[in-house]
Amino acid sequence: MSNPVYGKQMKTSSKATANSTSTLLWSLSIGLILFLLWSAFQVALFNGQLLQFEAPIYWAVAITTLLFILWVAIYFKQMKLETQQDWLKVAVIFLPLTYVLSLINAASEYLANNMILIQCIYAMIFVMTMYLLQNNKINHIIQSSLIGIAYVIVGFGLLNWLGASNLAGRLVGWFSSGVVNGIYNQTIWNDANGPRLASVFQYPNTYAAFLMAFLFIAIFSMIRSQKVYTQLLHGSMLVPILLSLLLTLSRTGLVMMPIVFVIILLLLKPAKQILWFIYLVISGIGTIAILNPVNTAGLELQQQFTAGVAAKGWIYLVAASIVVAIIIWAIQRWIAPKLETKLHTWGKRKGSSLWIPLGSALLAIIAAVLLLGTSVRNILPDSISTRLENINFQQHSVLERITFYKDAAKVIADYPLIGAGGGAWTALYEKYQNNPYVSAQAHNFFMQYLVEVGIIGFIIFMSFILYIFYQYVRSYLRRDESERESHFVFFILSMTILVLSLLDFNMSYVFIGMLVFIGFGGMAAAIEPRPVQRFKVSPSTSRGIYITIAGLSIILLLIVSVRFLQANQYAELAKEVAQSSQDFQEIKAPLEKDLSIRTTHIDSLLTLSSLYQQGYEQTKDDQFYNTSLEILQRGNAAEPYNKSIVTQMIHLYDLRADYDAAYALQKEYAANYIWNMEWYEQLITRSFDLGYQALGQGDTAKKESYFTSGLEAYQHVVDGVEHLKTLPEGQLQGQPFELTPTMILNAGKIKYMLNDSAGSAAILKGGIAEDLTDATNREIARWYLAALTKDGQQDQAIYDNLIAVAPNEADEIKQIAELNF
Repeated sequence: MSNPVYGKQMKTSSKATANSTSTLLWSLSIGLILFLLWSAFQVALFNGQLLQFEAPIYWAVAITTLLFILWVAIYFKQMKLETQQDWLKVAVIFLPLTYVLSLINAASEYLANNMILIQCIYAMIFVMTMYLLQNNKINHIIQSSLIGIAYVIVGFGLLNWLGASNLAGRLVGWFSSGVVNGIYNQTIWNDANGPRLASVFQYPNTYAAFLMAFLFIAIFSMIRSQKVYTQLLHGSMLVPILLSLLLTLSRTGLVMMPIVFVIILLLLKPAKQILWFIYLVISGIGTIAILNPVNTAGLELQQQFTAGVAAKGWIYLVAASIVVAIIIWAIQRWIAPKLETKLHTWGKRKGSSLWIPLGSALLAIIAAVLLLGTSVRNILPDSISTRLENINFQQHSVLERITFYKDAAKVIADYPLIGAGGGAWTALYEKYQNNPYVSAQAHNFFMQYLVEVGIIGFIIFMSFILYIFYQYVRSYLRRDESERESHFVFFILSMTILVLSLLDFNMSYVFIGMLVFIGFGGMAAAIEPRPVQRFKVSPSTSRGIYITIAGLSIILLLIVSVRFLQANQYAELAKEVAQSSQDFQEIKAPLEKDLSIRTTHIDSLLTLSSLYQQGYEQTKDDQFYNTSLEILQRGNAAEPYNKSIVTQMIHLYDLRADYDAAYALQKEYAANYIWNMEWYEQLITRSFDLGYQALGQGDTAKKESYFTSGLEAYQHVVDGVEHLKTLPEGQLQGQPFELTPTMILNAGKIKYMLNDSAGSAAILKGGIAEDLTDATNREIARWYLAALTKDGQQDQAIYDNLIAVAPNEADEIKQIAELNF
């Protein structure tokens, strides 16, 4: 007989367990949303190498790991390896593992370790969201939260544009490291084009990619919504988003927007395609109508805040947003249903979804021709019309990007299989660059990924994301319209950002990377769960495999993130102490604690070495010198391309008068900084000084060696200057790179002391200057005239000018001409 009491207890227990799981599930979802909101305003989540960028990355690792622990607790009993969805949570582990593999060749151990941690964040977010977003309620909450966060970021950016930067700073200053002196740093980005809106990203092109994704998401959400207030909300955000997109002055965004739009349209039915097109046009008209006054107001407010100007800007913006929202809502309410009915039959025809995207592409081409080649662009503000006017394949940003990609190909050729480790482009670009540009990013996510993890890692990554996109689209097309919309937001999000990342470094922002992997997780959640027969594993074995992998990863990541956070605090403490104290031990203590955790942390290595150098300068105690040198050598072994470490080591050798060692380093590392003019000037100078010293000592072999390396360095600069003349007309050179008077003087002296007076005169002639009151210019003229005299020639005009300034130069010239080397 059944026991009714026992049965009742079982039902109660089952209900309690379900309630407990539901509570954990909601806790995980809310935690993830709050984490994303925090991440959005942490400028430090950019993948940089400065001390200020570290703590938020390590906090992100710790928080993500804690959320992942909660996920394991919730889904432990559901873990299995039966479908392709299940195997994706195993496959994602290979992404951070490829970065671990690339440590073998890491150009920067510090940056490579940081990138491994960042990839672990992405992997955990993907696994969590893939499961969470299979729950309809959680899916709805997370989608709404992502859109809400995006709208907050848009509003935050416009607050700064329209003069309320102090208010914006106060709103987020209590939790964001991006606020400096009460203002969020670089929300308005200034360059040669003037002020550009960047919001929380501090880089307009990345903000443009973010805005474009959520512009299309806003249109989709408005069409999908059945509630009036949500339709009006999404409709009212179209103008602010489009306006913000134009205020970024991002040519990349404007060029790529039609491409992304057409890709999205291809997955929609004809009726929806028409509505998307209409809503985009209406919001575009509304934006253009207020663009000039709002742009002008923002430019004025960047110079000086005026309440009247700010109010005027806000009135235009709010009025246009309301009008556009009402028009679009009315179309959605009364016209959209009729359109759906009329086009229902046509929508079932094969290929019906192709015509409108093709027409949109044609219209985009026509619009581009009008805006780029006619006076139509004059309806736009000067700053925007100028940017549009300059869109062509010969303008500098296009040419520079092509150069970046060619240089990235050089790195890939040297590190083909497993890459050069995370952050490799930042560490290596000075060695491979075609001209002296300054760009720590390759401006193409996929090329940069190839540089970091090589062909093996790139194939794994591309296989992973292409499989997800393929399976998602396949499942999407098989479902009816009501079901297929549930996860379309995630497709728009990932696809848009990745397409725009073909031309920029959006994925170097960790927050953007999180959004993309949430998008991957959302698409994976919508894939039809087809069984994988070949790799079928029992549930208990599946749980064992995954809990072992996850458990070890969790333990390791928690330990690393907590320890790295401690190390970061020690480094920050040392920085603070150094500003207020001169006590050697007080400054040294936190630095050593940091380095006991992260043995090759660059900032602390350099600071501690500098501290010991100062000790050596003051006491001449060899112990200080040896300790400083050992610290730098340890750093150099892990960071062989870090210029600051090598420069500090050279300075240390100079303090000890170990000029041969300093010269050897200067020469050895010249190939890593091929466009560093100062580096080559110092190398030529050192070569001359040491060669002249060897000449005085009668050491012919050493003299020849030093002089030869000096002339080779000089020729490198000569060749570089000639190469820069071959750059396309529209391409900017970048940093200065030219023959300096010091280079010319020392190279000319070297030639003279090698008994090549004609060669010496040829070099020195290039450095003759009108201003002979300058000591270096006089010395160049002196040696030039001496070289000519030695060669039986003269330059009377230069001679007369020099003697007029310094009559005693006649004797100097004669003495040099009589020298015999």
